[in-house]
Amino acid sequence: MASMRILVIKYTHLFIVKPSCSCRFKNTSHARNYSVFPPTYVKSIYDKNTQQELEASGELKEYSHLPIKPAFTNQTSSEFHDPLVNKLINYLTKEGNKDRARMLVERTFENIKRIQIEKYHKASTSEAKEQIELNPRIILQKAIENSTPVLELMKIKKGGQSYQVPVPLTDKRANFLAINWLIAAGNEKEDTARFYDRFAYELIDASKNQGRVIRKKQELYRQCEANRSYAHFRWT
Repeated sequence: MASMRILVIKYTHLFIVKPSCSCRFKNTSHARNYSVFPPTYVKSIYDKNTQQELEASGELKEYSHLPIKPAFTNQTSSEFHDPLVNKLINYLTKEGNKDRARMLVERTFENIKRIQIEKYHKASTSEAKEQIELNPRIILQKAIENSTPVLELMKIKKGGQSYQVPVPLTDKRANFLAINWLIAAGNEKEDTARFYDRFAYELIDASKNQGRVIRKKQELYRQCEANRSYAHFRWT
């Protein structure tokens, strides 16, 4: 009996809940504010073009008396700031070595500029020269726009069997696939050339709706077209 009492005391001790202070439960609510700033604060507008548009429309006066959040460290009003280039640098970063990724992007832009200038000087007519784009940022933007898919295949099980069902993509997922395809295409070529040399040609080809990334996107569309009869499985 004494041993039974000891066991009962031990087990009851495990489930004892100490009374807590009532002040800890006064401010409980379902809304969770993880940000340092309250929701009344508005996002900062650091882009000069956006500021000029707001000033022209007269909406900039509304921000003069509102609390504004500070800009992030990677947000700047410099003309060299480009969110798409920063995203590409982040995709190329491995093991936290962001300096190496930035160097690869800079070398890629140098090669694009060199290739396009050579084409510009070799062009015989002024019309052909006007069609040659010399800005690497615009070439990168066109390459990502042309490589961005709209659909992808998702594996869905139905009745014990798997089906490849075409599913529409969100903008974030489509952008992710386009950049990853371009980087993978730059890595797939021969090992004798460096990555930034191969990547430059891939971006130029994709900006013209050519190259292996465009073929990969078209092949994905053909597979989605072949499996369109399974599209209704997406809602079941």
